[in-house]
Amino acid sequence: MWSPGQESEAPAGGEPAGLLPPEWEEDEERMSFLFSAFKRSREVNSTDWDSKMGFWAPLVLSHSRRQGAVRLRLRDLQEAFQRKGSVPLGLATVLQDLLRRGELQRESDFMASVDSSWISWGVGVFLLKPLKWTLSNVLGDNKVPAEEVLVAVELLKEKAEDVYRLYQNSPISSHPVVALSELSTLCASSCPDERTFYLVLLQLQKEKRVTVLEQNGEKIVKFARGLHAKVSPVNDVDVGVYQLMQSERLLSRKVESLSQESERCKEDARQACRAGKKQLALRHLKSKQRTEKRIEALHAKLDTVQGILDRIYASQTDQMVFNAYQAGVGALKLSMKDITVEKAESLVDQIQELCDTQDEVSQTLAGMGMNGLDSDSEELEKELDILLQDTTTKEPLDLPDTPHKPFFSTNVPNPSISDAELEAELEKLSLSEGGLLPSYESSKRQLEPTL
Repeated sequence: MWSPGQESEAPAGGEPAGLLPPEWEEDEERMSFLFSAFKRSREVNSTDWDSKMGFWAPLVLSHSRRQGAVRLRLRDLQEAFQRKGSVPLGLATVLQDLLRRGELQRESDFMASVDSSWISWGVGVFLLKPLKWTLSNVLGDNKVPAEEVLVAVELLKEKAEDVYRLYQNSPISSHPVVALSELSTLCASSCPDERTFYLVLLQLQKEKRVTVLEQNGEKIVKFARGLHAKVSPVNDVDVGVYQLMQSERLLSRKVESLSQESERCKEDARQACRAGKKQLALRHLKSKQRTEKRIEALHAKLDTVQGILDRIYASQTDQMVFNAYQAGVGALKLSMKDITVEKAESLVDQIQELCDTQDEVSQTLAGMGMNGLDSDSEELEKELDILLQDTTTKEPLDLPDTPHKPFFSTNVPNPSISDAELEAELEKLSLSEGGLLPSYESSKRQLEPTL
């Protein structure tokens, strides 16, 4: 835990130059105007007023975001925005305007807006406001004292979301109840100081995502289950499970401590043997045996506690599944509210009737098409008969010349032909072709291999 009253201070050197607007170093006339005080009323010169406010208000909020601090004070801002030894004279007016718009809130007002009885836990953390602050509020003076703490509302909400996400992704989220000390250790990277941590818890309590309770002098925090769920009050089951978890941790630490003690006894016995002190070594071994028996007994208790916790976690899972089933049954009932077996049968009959009608229409259309095709077929047959008759009356088609070379295979046996038959065949060929033909001897020589 952080030390009480620890503050998150601004860096001594002020805002780094790279994070400031360009005119900060380049435009002396512009910066001289921005560092001057505001007029007493915006009506005097609204243009100058809006120009200054448009420069400083975003810069104040972005500075707070870069620092990661949800709490800011006028004094810290004056130190952060020093320029060449000058301090902005209108920062108090800027803070008043941010308070009026709700982007900032007094820390005391924020704590009062949350119904919480545990603010006094942090002794020395949330101090009472000085009397002059209280009197200024009662008398209607809206000036912001240099030491009064203000809260950046949007940044605080973002911090609260980060803390909730850290818890959800951590091993301690197995049960919704966690010790405040464990939670503070988990959130140390997100909350730079203890006061910020408490403000984040108040914001989560304001959003009804956590509730805080003191049990036997120890502070415990219960988280809501789910991102959009609301936390329920801490009940006896939560307290019982929390106590079991604490017992498990204590037993585990005790077993670890006794295991280390057993190892020490073993080492002491080894050293006594080396030194020749047999009786001393025996005493160390007896101590080791007693320690191991205690470890065995603690292991049995630890197994019992872990078994109970496992059953509790299993029952919680079963409850979640049961709730999911119940929600599913309800949704199914709503979705089938207007559906009955009779309606389904009627719908099926209508579909079948429509299908039959469609088949009849298709057959009718197909029949019309076939009649038309029959008439076309008759005409085509008549035209085909005419073509066949024309073909039979025409002259036979001219055939190509007979090749001179034999085209049959030498493998096929040919009948024997006499010389007289060959001479007669050659004379016929000479008369039909009307051209020069090879002599009888050459033809005979060509045919002899095949004969």
